[in-house]
Amino acid sequence: MSEKVTAMIEEIKGLTVLELSELVHALEEEFGVSAAAMAAPAAAAAPAAEEKTEFDVVLTGFDAAAKIKVIKAVREITGLGLAEAKATVEGAPKTLKEAVSKDEAETLKKQLEEAGAKVELK
Repeated sequence: MSEKVTAMIEEIKGLTVLELSELVHALEEEFGVSAAAMAAPAAAAAPAAEEKTEFDVVLTGFDAAAKIKVIKAVREITGLGLAEAKATVEGAPKTLKEAVSKDEAETLKKQLEEAGAKVELK
């Protein structure tokens, strides 16, 4: 691997989940591609017999009347500041937590749904 690519990978490792999401969206727009299209075949190739042990908690939407409650719940879960949590909620769908256990994912989902959010586990 070239030195330039290695340096970029090291830089990307230091980004937060929110920054990574922004980077992916910017690259998709710049090059007219979709990261989901590339990830789908890889996911389909995985053996179905394997039980999933790690889940991503994805905020897919929210009840407009409960927006403030959802922002508070997102802040509590992610540790983001108010502005970042608001941007995350308004920019749904967004991944809030990655590679968490099934129990933790279910707990977070319940907590967010009680606040008025629509949540998906992937």
